[in-house]
Amino acid sequence: MTDTKGLKDMAKRNIPFSPPDITDYEIEEVVKALQSGWITTGPRTKELEKRLADYCGTSKVVCLNSATAAEELNFRICGIGEGDEVIVPAYTYTASASAAIHCGAKVIFVDSQKDSTEMDYEKVAAAITTRTKAIVAVDLGGVVAHYEPLFKIAEEKRNLFTAKQGDDLGARIQQSVGRILIFSDCAHALGASRDGVMTGAIADFTDFSFHAVKNFTTAEGGASTWRDIPGIDNEEIYHQYQLYSLHGQSKDALAKTQIGAWEYDIIGPWYKCNMTDIMAAIGLRQLDRYPKLLERRKEMIKRYDAMCDELGLFHLDHFAEHQISSGHLYLIRVPGASDEVRREIITELAKRGIATNVHYKPLPMMTAYKALGWDIKDFPNAYDYYQNLITLPLHTHLSDEDLDYVIENVKDVIKQY
Repeated sequence: MTDTKGLKDMAKRNIPFSPPDITDYEIEEVVKALQSGWITTGPRTKELEKRLADYCGTSKVVCLNSATAAEELNFRICGIGEGDEVIVPAYTYTASASAAIHCGAKVIFVDSQKDSTEMDYEKVAAAITTRTKAIVAVDLGGVVAHYEPLFKIAEEKRNLFTAKQGDDLGARIQQSVGRILIFSDCAHALGASRDGVMTGAIADFTDFSFHAVKNFTTAEGGASTWRDIPGIDNEEIYHQYQLYSLHGQSKDALAKTQIGAWEYDIIGPWYKCNMTDIMAAIGLRQLDRYPKLLERRKEMIKRYDAMCDELGLFHLDHFAEHQISSGHLYLIRVPGASDEVRREIITELAKRGIATNVHYKPLPMMTAYKALGWDIKDFPNAYDYYQNLITLPLHTHLSDEDLDYVIENVKDVIKQY
């Protein structure tokens, strides 16, 4: 291929896709945690939970070891399990669906809107049955989904909803809400907002990811939060998360340090997915830096937007009148390109040192979900969105010069096709 004028004086660079942004600030806090003698769930985890709740505008946050664990515990807290159905976008990562399957629920996939990652609301409404207990929306790439139509559908379908019977927590949550619950897979969107409301405070229950590739990281990690529910004590909900995440043990290690407080009970034979203070130490210092990290992402997105407008490429609309994105992923689509051409473009960019990705291959194309009877032919909009999609590198280690290099090479490669 022939270099464009802007490439002539550019030496080849190595542009990784999404390295973590870790500084001495985080490292120093981790060292302090290690030296403190307290490295499992403890004071730093509790402090991070409080600060994240303040940041999101919710009453409580529970920090865990992954967003997948957070989503699964959200379902379990709400009493969702065997015999229930959960509606999930066909266009998402496996964790959006697998967490419901872990609970014994049946996942019902719904196709996207045309030229969108969001679910087709008419298809969502049509998929609801008397067994539907939850709808999962995905804030893909950091762009907050439209939750208003989903809440409206849930209200309109109240007559089909039958709450779980009993007086356990999940039953009481379902009885209090009285409709299908709206869950947010917010793995990409900590710090995003719609109409001035922060993620975490939009859906009934929300899970966040703090994995190494996310804007905000604790290396591995995640969190759950929820909106206040009439008649349900937030402390009871929080305590149930603690039970689920720590073997059903009635006291965590921090509580047992009190004088004479060695004894505990096992309430249920549950799970082990708590966050450690080492992870929380990273998160505390990441949260200090997070506003500036988000601002840098916004600057880079503006430059990518200008490039896409010049080339006639589709891109996610991260910033609009009613929404502020976290800017986690930059998705472009090449008009008219086939899957084969898209793969050639990715390969050519890789030869030039630019790592890209694809977010996502729809779940009905995956072996595990095909085995459950799903066929991508039933989800044409999801497939059409996927087949010419490329995710460009977008992270806060990119310098302005790195961004120049990516933009000029993308222009050059795309123009060849």
